[in-house]
Amino acid sequence: MRRKVTVVGSGNVGATVAHRLVDKQLADVVMIDILEGIPQGKGLDLLEAGPIEGYDCKVRGTNDYADTRNSDLVVMTAGFPRKPGMSRDDLLKANYEVVKAAMEQAVKYSPDSILIVVTNPLDAMAQTAFKVSGFSKNRVIGMAGVLDTARYRTFIAEALNVSVQNVQGFVLGGHGDTMVPVPRYTTVAGIPVGELMAKDKLDAIIKRTAGGGAEIVNLLKAGSAYYAPSAAVVEMIDAIFNDRKKILPCAAYLEGEYGINGLFVGVPVKLGARGIEQIIEIKLTAEEQKALEKSAASVKELIEIIKL
Repeated sequence: MRRKVTVVGSGNVGATVAHRLVDKQLADVVMIDILEGIPQGKGLDLLEAGPIEGYDCKVRGTNDYADTRNSDLVVMTAGFPRKPGMSRDDLLKANYEVVKAAMEQAVKYSPDSILIVVTNPLDAMAQTAFKVSGFSKNRVIGMAGVLDTARYRTFIAEALNVSVQNVQGFVLGGHGDTMVPVPRYTTVAGIPVGELMAKDKLDAIIKRTAGGGAEIVNLLKAGSAYYAPSAAVVEMIDAIFNDRKKILPCAAYLEGEYGINGLFVGVPVKLGARGIEQIIEIKLTAEEQKALEKSAASVKELIEIIKL
């Protein structure tokens, strides 16, 4: 019996998540949206691609949460889009209401599901889903670090003219301007990146990574990234559904790890069948710890605004 995934939101991110899920034959998919016709049309279009692509996964679009019943996993992508010049913080109050309403309905029909939150501002929206759902912390995960790390690895590979598969590293902290890449743990085919690249060049890549989402928003003029974010979500779902015990950077609820308590912050976690099965604590320098705490403080400010 195939797994079932509900994707809340049938915009570019949601529809592309659905597309990648069925292409990889990971799950049947229900796309739900408040807009009538859009999820139904995109769902039918994806279903009709099955005979050509060779997948038997079922895809449907709906406006009724009853159709999402008994989902194994729920992906929250719905929300107001980020526009040029708009910070993630500008989205806060509007998207809080969207996430709160959607999560109340989703968990009513799928009380045993795992939640992956994509809506921005990511860390605060993950906290919203956690509070609204009442789920255990291992079942609520924010997608941020996988995407930020992919951007970081892309820029390093591009600068060194090597395969992206050779570049390993991760990005910690909140999803936004205060994210914390950790060059000490970044390698290229096992070689520390500092041995292959001058510090000023790496610093420029780190700065570009922090502004990676805004760079795409400014180029598109209308809309935001969706190919890489959807790929990041599906990598997480694959790790969960196939119980891979894969270590990936995700927004997780911390209770004292890294000296941070009661907040969703991006850290390395082990993803398996139960969701977050372990938070991996790595040793940070004083400077790195300070940067992570600064990132957590910016998340806390958002949480205080929406009174979570």
